[in-house]
Amino acid sequence: MKLTITLEAEQKLMDIRTNDSSLVLWYDTEGCGCGVNGLPTIQLVSEKQDYYQELASNTIIPTFIDSRQAVFFSEDMKLDIRNGVFRLSSPEGILNPFISIQQAVHN
Repeated sequence: MKLTITLEAEQKLMDIRTNDSSLVLWYDTEGCGCGVNGLPTIQLVSEKQDYYQELASNTIIPTFIDSRQAVFFSEDMKLDIRNGVFRLSSPEGILNPFISIQQAVHN
């Protein structure tokens, strides 16, 4: 899997992350009913878990995906920022158009 992060999104991530935090693609199912209903999102986390799989990325920020949730993501994705919110997309379409900065810093 590959994640391309635009310059604008990388700069915003650098502004809000702590020195040791990593970026994780995560499939949020909270409040969605069951494990297959959810929304692809991002998080900055301080601790790397055993089930994290490293992603190919164009950033210096360590970037991972929860390997148990990888099926919910595309092979080639892009993280951008528009109007103050992150947007995760793929060649197939937009995966999540509204990832707030507050969601991203959830640990």
